[in-house]
Amino acid sequence: MRKSACFVRFPQRAPRPGRGQVPVSGISSAHAARGRHRSLTLTTQILLSMLSLLLLAVVLGAFLFTVVSNQTLDRQYQLRALGIATTTAAMPQLRSALAAGDPQHIIPSLAAGIVAAANPSYVVVTDRNGIRYSHPNPALIGKKLEEPVAVLDGKTHLGFDPGSLGLSANAKAPVFGADGAVIGEVSVGILDTRERDEQASNIWLIAGFSALVLCLSVAGSLLLSRRIKRVTFNLEPAEIAFLLQEREALLHGIREAVVGLDDDGRVTVINEEARRLLKVEETALGMPVSDLVPDGRLRELLTGELDGADQVALTEDALLVVNRMPVSIGGRSIGSVVTLRDRTEIEGLVRDLHSVQGLMEAMRALEHEYANRLYVVDGLLELGDVDQARTYVSAISASSRSLGEGLRSRIAPPELAALLLAKITVAAEQDVHIEVTAGSRLERPLVDQAELLTIVGNLLDNAVDALANSPRPRTVAVQLDDADGVFIAVRDNGPGVPADKIDAVVVDGYSTKDTRPGMRRGIGLALVRRIVRRAGGTLDVFPGPGGNFEVWLPARADMGDPAGTEARETQ
Repeated sequence: MRKSACFVRFPQRAPRPGRGQVPVSGISSAHAARGRHRSLTLTTQILLSMLSLLLLAVVLGAFLFTVVSNQTLDRQYQLRALGIATTTAAMPQLRSALAAGDPQHIIPSLAAGIVAAANPSYVVVTDRNGIRYSHPNPALIGKKLEEPVAVLDGKTHLGFDPGSLGLSANAKAPVFGADGAVIGEVSVGILDTRERDEQASNIWLIAGFSALVLCLSVAGSLLLSRRIKRVTFNLEPAEIAFLLQEREALLHGIREAVVGLDDDGRVTVINEEARRLLKVEETALGMPVSDLVPDGRLRELLTGELDGADQVALTEDALLVVNRMPVSIGGRSIGSVVTLRDRTEIEGLVRDLHSVQGLMEAMRALEHEYANRLYVVDGLLELGDVDQARTYVSAISASSRSLGEGLRSRIAPPELAALLLAKITVAAEQDVHIEVTAGSRLERPLVDQAELLTIVGNLLDNAVDALANSPRPRTVAVQLDDADGVFIAVRDNGPGVPADKIDAVVVDGYSTKDTRPGMRRGIGLALVRRIVRRAGGTLDVFPGPGGNFEVWLPARADMGDPAGTEARETQ
């Protein structure tokens, strides 16, 4: 039983297809499998995956931003404190008061003014011995620092100072006297609490931005999942995998050859049977079909240059029936599907069957003819004219015997002689006279007999068909010669082949005759050409009037050539 399949996937909804196009259909098998797969949906998987990745990215980004931001703020506060400290240390009033021991106690008021103007957390002024001249806590004024004065080296110092007020970003600048010696120190600090408040505001900004990114990511994930679902025809991943497995099993499990082509003529799908018939490798996927198939009718059918249902194409080994169907989705062409069926054996059987039917019709006609002759003999015997009856029977017998004996005496292969006799008999019933020319001889089997029978039979069938509408007399002359290989010539007195059709008549699928039911036309001469080309011979077609076909086949080495052997021995 013939199996067939379609491997192209289509969406569930689409416009009504145009004539000659593959319609869009639902994918019922994949949806039927939906009940067998209860995993997370594609939308959920995409959403969870993207959220996980984005959440990880946002957390890492927020952490890195916070660390970098804190380091930047620390540095900014230290530099700000340094600017205030160096500016304060350079004030003439401060320098002179500190050099004199601040008898008028103006340093605390100067420090308070700087705190009010520049807004640091504190400004502490000490002499080179560490005695405080200003401090936010008045009780500590006049007290000595717990740690030594850091700026005695004449340089500024930055850092974080735990101090009596708490951790702060601190900068210390030296105060120079009139002689350039260090006479004291200005320590300016910005408490860590103020910095942390600014950092907290940055964290809230980061959190808000992260939340916005997550919301946009969720929306993008939903849109992306919907897009993917639409592109994949609303199928889940498990359904896509099931459908792919089903398609592969179906595509490679059918007898027909299937080739899928895109709009550029590149192979997108090809099954094992197609690889066998077209003789291509697995690397054919993605290649242009014009690079895989030689120039000729088969390539034209595959590429769509020739159109039509059940078109015939011949390869070196097979007779193929080709069908090409354009495929469109949503009114947009996406390529075509080509199916090929190997009809070599079936076509041979069909042609043999038609030959048998022709012989049966000829035998039926001969039956009537011989019945009439028997009636004549019976009538002569009834009249008592025995001698006349004997003479009549002898004449009939001699006529039939002479035809068969004449063929057997000149045509050594019995199969070929039988074929010629059958063709002569069948043609006679169509009022066509086939004559084997007087000089014809074929005494040695120099070529394959099956190929020889195919060539002679097809040439004779073509000649008889060409005479169907010709006026009487209708004759076909057959010439056979084995002097140098095998020479076959078939000539008729029909209309012949027009000069502009000489190349076309030997192309598979070309025919000017009406097709009988069950019979494919345009194959006979193409088969002859294929056999001749494979054997290394020649096929010549001459223009009309009158059909004229000549074939030459070289003698096969394994069958010998007695004439050639004798000539060589003589030399």
